[in-house]
Amino acid sequence: MAKSLMIQGTCSNSGKSIMVAGLCRIFFEDGYRVAPFKAQNMALNSFVTKANCEMGRAQANQAFACRIQPDVRMNPILLKPTSDSHPQVIINGKPLRNMNFNSYKDMKEQLKEVIQEAYSSLCKDFDIVVIEGAGSPAEVNLKDDDIVNMFVARFSHAPVIIVGDIDRGGVFAHFVGTLELFDELERDITKGFIINKFRGDIELLKPGVEILEKRTFKKVFGVVPYIHDLQLPDEDSVEFKKKVGKSKIDCHKDINIALIDLPHISNCTDFDPFDYEDDVNIFSVSDPEALQEADMVIIPGTKNVIGDMRYLKHKGFFKALSDFFQTNKTIIGICGGYQILGETISDPHCIEGKTLKESGLGFLKATTILKQKKRLKQIKAFCVDSGCVVSGYEIHHGSTEIRERPFIVSPEHEILGCINKKGNVWGSYIHGVFDDDCFRRYVLNKIRMKKQLPSLKQNVYSIEKEFVKLAGILRQSLDLKNIYSLMRL
Repeated sequence: MAKSLMIQGTCSNSGKSIMVAGLCRIFFEDGYRVAPFKAQNMALNSFVTKANCEMGRAQANQAFACRIQPDVRMNPILLKPTSDSHPQVIINGKPLRNMNFNSYKDMKEQLKEVIQEAYSSLCKDFDIVVIEGAGSPAEVNLKDDDIVNMFVARFSHAPVIIVGDIDRGGVFAHFVGTLELFDELERDITKGFIINKFRGDIELLKPGVEILEKRTFKKVFGVVPYIHDLQLPDEDSVEFKKKVGKSKIDCHKDINIALIDLPHISNCTDFDPFDYEDDVNIFSVSDPEALQEADMVIIPGTKNVIGDMRYLKHKGFFKALSDFFQTNKTIIGICGGYQILGETISDPHCIEGKTLKESGLGFLKATTILKQKKRLKQIKAFCVDSGCVVSGYEIHHGSTEIRERPFIVSPEHEILGCINKKGNVWGSYIHGVFDDDCFRRYVLNKIRMKKQLPSLKQNVYSIEKEFVKLAGILRQSLDLKNIYSLMRL
């Protein structure tokens, strides 16, 4: 059976996902067969496995850090918020239904069995399982129904290390306060701490570390510096939302891309590859006036497309996009954004809410009906105009009838994206379509041609070097000898 280690945090976004990814890579480099595990994830960034199952994007990235294919056992329960109180519940990669949190809580015993079965199955195939917690394990109002933090630590017998974000301030109080809210067994399971995102002189930190260790009788396993320019996908839209603002045009870049912020934005990591392009500045906007300064506008995916269409109309984005359309600049929609570019979206089964039908932008001659069965599929296709091969995955309830020219087509001649006659508006259902270097550069060079700029050669987008960078930093920062001892390795 596999050895295990669990990384919990003092709060959300303290660095758990990154820490798990880095440790997974280190253990892999040291010769172990490693897998990540998170019992339950609440996120709108998801991934589709080769078995056509949906799981959290963070665990998929952690699997890539282990140099293995993502497996739904690594994230058996995924919650995708469609509203503030009714997430879509996905169990073992397949959607169950939208439900409120009281109904979800009533499933607790069933969910515990799902989690334990997935974890036990992973342990048979790997040497080490690195477990990630969620939020804070010390939320006293939620602990009785916990199925992701100390519940997992108990049945897996995993030693727990708690990560805290010192950049926010108050990290020592967070550590001590967390332990104070634990019961005796939870304090015993917790072996120590990792201080994350440290800036400054480490000597000034040492007195605080010594006081923490004396007060808690727990070890600090390392101080990880604030890592600048680590280009790993965010677990969810939390970091993306921090970037949202008014116009952020960069006059030193040849191409400025505006990414529209949506209340239910999903898979915002689709656009990370643009950060690798030297001639591109991509910025997110919540103000429709900011669109006019961009060279290209992208409408991203959304977990509630009708709700977000109504939001765009209310905020004035529909008029701003119509004005942008008249300039002949490029507008792109991905998944839900693709549906928004069409004429109408119908929801006869009330999958996303009570609105049965809503008009779209009408830039593409396409109509969408939301179906009860969700389409989950890995995709390999090609761009008709460029010949570039593209790959990614589909996650959507919509079935779209297209009356435009095909733009992205599967080998079976299924239309996975279309383009208007003018050639300035196109959309596709494929998440990850911009990961392909040839296609991404083709799209960008079309913009450069419009601006009478010379075409550029493609860059290579790969997160592999980011895993290497992260592992190198953690090797220098963490007490790996004692971490291995915790796992009896």
